[in-house]
Formats: sequence, structure tokens, C-alpha cells
Amino acid sequence: MINTLLIANRGEIACRIMRTARELGMTTVAVHSDIDHQAQHVLQADLAIGLGGAKPADSYLLMDRILAAAHASGAQAIHPGYGFLSENADFARACEAHGLIFVGPPASAIDAMGSKSAAKSLMEQANVPLVPGYHGEAQDLQAFLDAAAAIGYPVLLKATAGGGGKGMKIVESAAAMAEAFASAQREAQSAFGDARMLVEKYLLQPRHVEVQVFCDQQGNGIYLHERDCSIQRRHQKVVEEAPAPGLPPELRRAMGAAAVKAAQAIGYVGAGTVEFLLDARGEFFFMEMNTRLQVEHPVTEAITGQDLVAWQLRIAQGEQLPLTQQQVPLRGHAIEVRLYAEDTDNDFLPASGTLKLYREPAGGAGRRVDSGVVEGDVVSPFYDPMIAKLIAWGETREEARLSLLNMLRETVVAGVQTNLSFLSRILAHPAFARAEVDTGFIPRHAEQLLPAAEPLDDRFWHTAAKAWLLARPVRSAATAATAGPWAELNSWRAGLPARSRVHLRCADLDRSFAAVDVSGCSYDPATRTLLLTDGQQRCRYPLLVGGQVLYLQWANTWQRIEPFDPIAEVEHSQQHAGGLQAPMNGSVVRVMVEPGQQVEAGAVLLVLEAMKMEHSIRAAEAGRVKAVFCSEGELIADGTLLVEMEDAP
Repeated sequence: MINTLLIANRGEIACRIMRTARELGMTTVAVHSDIDHQAQHVLQADLAIGLGGAKPADSYLLMDRILAAAHASGAQAIHPGYGFLSENADFARACEAHGLIFVGPPASAIDAMGSKSAAKSLMEQANVPLVPGYHGEAQDLQAFLDAAAAIGYPVLLKATAGGGGKGMKIVESAAAMAEAFASAQREAQSAFGDARMLVEKYLLQPRHVEVQVFCDQQGNGIYLHERDCSIQRRHQKVVEEAPAPGLPPELRRAMGAAAVKAAQAIGYVGAGTVEFLLDARGEFFFMEMNTRLQVEHPVTEAITGQDLVAWQLRIAQGEQLPLTQQQVPLRGHAIEVRLYAEDTDNDFLPASGTLKLYREPAGGAGRRVDSGVVEGDVVSPFYDPMIAKLIAWGETREEARLSLLNMLRETVVAGVQTNLSFLSRILAHPAFARAEVDTGFIPRHAEQLLPAAEPLDDRFWHTAAKAWLLARPVRSAATAATAGPWAELNSWRAGLPARSRVHLRCADLDRSFAAVDVSGCSYDPATRTLLLTDGQQRCRYPLLVGGQVLYLQWANTWQRIEPFDPIAEVEHSQQHAGGLQAPMNGSVVRVMVEPGQQVEAGAVLLVLEAMKMEHSIRAAEAGRVKAVFCSEGELIADGTLLVEMEDAP
């Protein structure tokens, strides 16, 4: 019997598990790193225990400390969530050895399916179709070069112990294999503590369809339909939906039956996901099995009306599956998007910082938001950059799509860059509306999904200036006292229209105004709306004030507006002339150059790691390294000067 449950995870999944645990009458226990001590999963738990450290390897991956926390809290069970230790067979065995219930499959099942290589061998023996590839024991570069030559390029390198796009690299040629192989191994070691790799043929335009399976301790197994997760970027899912659009009933049954057969063959217990690649001819190939709850489980919950975490907890206590296969409902359609902190205009580099503004969409029938943050929280560079999941359900796919679009329009995030507009463009794209989806959707429609940023025209700048004068952030009392009344930009002029001078900055651009006329304009702080009247035309613009800046919604994007000091900007630019700065917070993995070294354009100078992914900093042009300002293992902040370059002699 589980009375107290420890959740060995963080963020939105920890909060989501706690909601169900509380509904079942369980006491919830959170664990946290040092930098997560004020995180939402900590504040929402009945009890919280610190693990120390910041990086996963120093906190959430420390089995001994988590087990000690379970004993100290009196927990009878540990739910691992997803990621971290959720697919670690040693952790499952350690829980059993310490008399704790591991809310997941037995260690033997994780051993069988947790390794992609072992899983493929098992499926090969069971005559399940496999994508051509190599998943052998040899892990040297030459073995992978030989395998790739036999398979034919392009190929896909994958970490055998992981998922979520970590340790995955597409390799187009033999010349690119060495660098990709080394980078994938480092990512895999960092994210999963296991650098082993496999390689398989990279299929063109397949669909990624996965089947949700559940098995109990009595040997019963069922599937709860499938999800289409084809909209991906760098093998990381962006949009998920259930059921998979356009899937014939007989194919749905065939894939479901194959998934259950695979799970039962290894004595599986609990929630699992069997992932397939589906080609245009309707043939499916086994890809991997995730022996845990999936990020996208809410869409399955939406179409079945079931709480999958409640199923996990009941099965972990020895109860039978609550439904038979024939009783599993299938109602309507659900779509989920993952809201990430990332810079879509800069190759999706992960972003971190403080959520200066954070507004989730209003609740209602068919609407759901799973998040683990509130306004003022910090998005850390040490963990996955997902902020929230937005899920919409409708009687039809189109109803769900339009509902989710409205939810995205209501969402407000400022302080960190996000993929919010990118998600809206995907859902609004005609091809997505027609359900023309495959894993190449994003690159194929990149021109529409990732358009060049439109220039901020005169109309924007004049609107921004009026918004600033009418609703600008209030200065502190101390500043107002020392500056006096003459520093107030209150636009008052004796006997003349209300005008004022202002110099503003937005999106790395700035504009100065000698005089701004705000007559005919008003700001309503109750509705946070700017109203502009121009003749017969009246326009409303949402405004939000955060800290010392103003946020104006313009063309469905929240633009950050702040005062601009040109003198300070020149001084800052001079300090960093000729230098390469860090594009995001992270840690230095490798330094590839030293002072005095000459490099060609495009050469890798150093490698950063952020959000468990590697990012290479390359020379923009040929030159000589004048100075290196960082070292391997060092934590650096966004904008930190890393390397200074000079022209080659």
C-alpha cells in the first residue's frame, strides 16, 4: 500500500504526478537540486528534501541520495517520472533492494528494452520489422564507419540508453562521421551516463507513430491507441496528437497488437510506449520502446478519459488493469504542443533566464496546461528547456486544432525567448490542417514556419513610443526623489498638445523621438490595453509591464520595449569588439584552440553544453586566436566573452 510517494523528478512532470497522488490520498515528497529549492514542484509537495548540486549528475541522478530521501520521508514508493533515472535498471533494482516500490517496469524489462541495441536484437528474434542498422557491441569509430558504408548514407546515430533527441546525429557522409560520433557520445554520456551508440538507416519522410501500452502484474496487457509524433525538430518532438490522423482501423489494431506482444514478451509491467516508423505504404518498423510514462501522455488521457498516472500507481500496488482491450474508449481528438525556452531565430539555441511575465491560457472544457513554473521563476541552463505543455481536445481534429491555436494566442511569456510563435505557425499551416504530417514537416515548410523577422516599421515605433509614455514602468521612489519633477516624461506642455521626447530600444534596434503626440490615446491599466484613435479607426493593443520594461503585443508577438542609452551602448560594443560571446548560458565542454593559433572560417573554437545538448562555437572568418577567456568545465552566462579573434598576419 502506497501512503507516501517520492517523485524523483522536477518541473511539470513532478507537479503532474503530485496532482494524481494527492487525489489518491497520498502524501507527496519532492527532491530538488540546490538551484531548484524554490521550484514549483518543491513548493507544491507535502515534504521536500534537498539533493545538493545543480547539474543532473550532481543531483537528480544520484541514486544513493534519492534512496536516502525516500527512507527519511517514510515513502513506500518512488515515481521516476520521465528522464533522469526513469529508465535506469540499476535504480529499479536498488529500489527493490531497499524495500521500495519502483513505479515502473521491473529491472529486467528495462534491461531488455531500455537499451536500443538490446531492444532491436529482441525484436529481430521476434520477427518484428526493423529499420536496417547496426546495434552491436563494438563501439569504435571504424565499426560505425563500416556499418554506415554497408547501410548507405544518410545514417542516424542514436544513444542506446536515451531518448528526447540527446545523443542523436544525422550523418550525411563518411567525412562527417568522426565529429558527429564524438559529439553524440559526449551528449549521451552527459545526459544518460552511458556513451554507447547505435546507427541505423535514416528513412526519408516517415511518420513517427507510437503505441501506449499498459501491463499489470497478472500478465494482462492492452494498448490505449496510438499517438502521432511526427512533427519533430532535431528528433525532439514538438507537436503530438492522438489518435494518429488517417490511420486505418486495421493498421491501428496491427500496430497495437504488435506493441502489446513486444511488452508481454519481456514481462513488462506498468506504462510503456512502443515507437514505430510508419512509411507511406503503411509498413511499420520497430524503432524503440520507452519503459516509462511519456511527455505526450496527456493526449492519450484526453481521448480515453483515463488518468494514466493513477493506472501506474494502482498497478504498482498489485491491482489489475481497470479495463479490457474492448473497453478502451476512443473519443474525439487531442493535440499537444511543447512550449520551450529557445531562440527560434538563432537555430533554436536553448534560452534561460527569469520569466518576467508568464500567463497561461484560461481553463475550460477540452483545455489543459501542464507546467511547473509561475511568473518570476528561473529557467535554468542545467535542465530541459520545456516550460509547459498545452493540450486541447475536441470532437474532431479541426476543433482541437483551432482550440489549441486560441490557447497559444492567450499565452504570454516574456523574459526568455520561446517557440510560442513557431508553434502557432505550425498549427495554422494549411498542410498541418490537412494532416499532411511526417518527420520532415518542419524542414519542408521552414520558409513559412521560420520566416525572416519582419522589420519593425514606423507604425510600430510610434505605437511603442505612445505606449511607453502612457504605461511605462514606474521608477523607484528613490530615483524619483533624486531626479525631481523635471525628469518626468509626463508629456505636459503649457497650452500645447501633449508631447514628449523618448529614446527606446526593441529587438536590438532603437529609435529616438523628438516629440511624441499622445493626444487621442489612452491606457486602461485594468485591462492592460492601449487604445489608439486615428480618425475613424480605433486600435487596441495589449500591454504588460514587467520590472523596468514594457511588453507590447504586436503581430501576435510580445515585443520588449525599454529605454535606450546610446553612450552606454557604444562603450559596451567597444569592450567586446573582435570577440565571440556565448549565445546562451551553459558550460564549456571542450576548448579546441589556444592563443596564437590560426583558424579557418567555420572552424570549431569550443563546444558548449546547455540543456543537455552540445553547441559548437565556430569562427565566423579566418583569423588568429588572440585570447581565450574560458576553460573546460567552466559555467558561463549568456553574452560572456569566450574567444577574442584578430586578423591573421
